[in-house]
Amino acid sequence: MKKVFISVTNDLITDQRAHKVASSLLAKGYDVLLIGKRGEKIITRNYNCHQLQIVFNKGFLFYLEFNIKLFLFLLFKNCDILLSNDLDTLLPNFLISKLKNNSLVYDSHELFTEVPELLNRPLVKSIWLYIERFCLPNIKYSYTVSESIADYYRNKYQIKMSVIRNFPLIRQLPIIQKDKKNRIIIYQGAVNKDRGVELMILAMKYVEAKLYIVGGGDLVIEMQQLSRLHHLDNKIVFLGKKHFSELLSITQAADLGLSFEADTCLAYKYSLPNKIFDYINAEIPVLVSDLPEFKKIINQYGVGAILKSRSPKIIAEQINMLLSSSSEHMFSKIKLAKKEFSWLNEEKTLLSIFDRIPL
Repeated sequence: MKKVFISVTNDLITDQRAHKVASSLLAKGYDVLLIGKRGEKIITRNYNCHQLQIVFNKGFLFYLEFNIKLFLFLLFKNCDILLSNDLDTLLPNFLISKLKNNSLVYDSHELFTEVPELLNRPLVKSIWLYIERFCLPNIKYSYTVSESIADYYRNKYQIKMSVIRNFPLIRQLPIIQKDKKNRIIIYQGAVNKDRGVELMILAMKYVEAKLYIVGGGDLVIEMQQLSRLHHLDNKIVFLGKKHFSELLSITQAADLGLSFEADTCLAYKYSLPNKIFDYINAEIPVLVSDLPEFKKIINQYGVGAILKSRSPKIIAEQINMLLSSSSEHMFSKIKLAKKEFSWLNEEKTLLSIFDRIPL
């Protein structure tokens, strides 16, 4: 039985992609260990988990400490395949793969070196770019979340990444009756720079509904203050981080899902976040930014609308229109798209990659 070590800096409680990959590999007969930072105790997984004790919570010292401790952990443990999730776990996995002759697989969740947090930090960005240039061209097995990111890496490093989109595990939904007089809009994801959360809040001044914001991030307190400043406390509910097993029932109760990433960096421009597919899995329409991968989904499947403007008033008009006029025709399209946007379809590509790895 091949042993796979999966490493990720994200919170293991909320990282759906790492969980889906681990579960798929376990079902295929691999011995799986998921490694992450110490947080809430993991008690409901079929695969093994190991949480590293990390003193620092964020920034340079967090990444330095995590990478050193991950390297030491991997150095003294035996496995057959290393699976690195994102650039912030890649260097220790790459070095161990060379030292111990382990096979290495790389899962790029995003264009890490192009995220907005690095736009005005040239020194920090140069460090991550050096790691990327050092490791990536020498990795045989890799995949990412969108065609746009795969194209970017092919053009930059002449490597061919597979595409495994962040589709959810499809579950049968209970039938619920929604109150058409009390509509709910949902945003689930990080409350960080350029995610469009401020726009969502300001648009709510012109919308008769409630906005659920599900997730944590650097700007949560600032967004709560913005909500109070505009007297929107009765309309906006900050639910914080939720375990992904809880998310579906929360999302299903909503009438519309939002994803307003700004075109301020390549990481967002080429992104294809799992929340869009989570909304569709919950059978609700979506309103999304005018970005390439988002537009493909809307234009091909007709499951919602693309923002016409980033003006709060115009956004509110689109929200009100979608809440009042979403037709049975649109919902039938959402149900059809849901069947295609299933992790079971993406799992085939994942397993084909691992099947090619020799013992």
